[in-house]
Amino acid sequence: MRILIAEDDPILADGLLQTLRQSGHAVDWVKNGGEADAALGANDFDLLILDIGLPKMSGYEVLKRLRARDSRLPVLMLTARDGVDDRVRGLDLGADDYLAKPFELAELKARVRALTRRGLAGGPTLLRHGALTYDQVGRVARISGDAIELSAREVSLLEIFLQRAGRLVSKDQLVGHLCEWGEEVSGNAIEVYVHRLRKKLEPGGVRIVTVRGLGYSLEKSPP
Repeated sequence: MRILIAEDDPILADGLLQTLRQSGHAVDWVKNGGEADAALGANDFDLLILDIGLPKMSGYEVLKRLRARDSRLPVLMLTARDGVDDRVRGLDLGADDYLAKPFELAELKARVRALTRRGLAGGPTLLRHGALTYDQVGRVARISGDAIELSAREVSLLEIFLQRAGRLVSKDQLVGHLCEWGEEVSGNAIEVYVHRLRKKLEPGGVRIVTVRGLGYSLEKSPP
């Protein structure tokens, strides 16, 4: 899962980055509302962690502009303001959850898991593809009930393919969902990641097809 953090406190942001990366997520960070609005308009994310008191553009305005673009991106708002009116305003603008500062990182992780349980973009929490099942909350894949040992990057790849089963996924799209800003990942590296994942899925009858020059496609699940 790719997460955007919009937080102007570098110490808090660093703690969030380290915690979420250790959980296997790709995480990017912006320091003000203008950067957040630009990043959301130019990139695809799976979750936004949004501070209300951002410089240049408030978190409220970032959220308002996000929802005006008909985005259903889950949003967890952070704030030093714990008043009821502030919480109501954020929820009315389209926030999915609210966390008041200071907070424990363990609680932040639990809130992220709770948002995931609701299903990314409104989809199911447990994805099925033939004999393969994938739990988006626990990030565990199983074939015929047996867990598959996958690296963090392979898990992220599998998540992308399952959410787009039967559709073409280009290398650029894979890079956009797998990689943080400034992370150099070549087309050859993507091929290696896909090859490793393919070898682990094929024993269960799950096939990732290469469409030369265009990308990859997870074959539709058999009826």
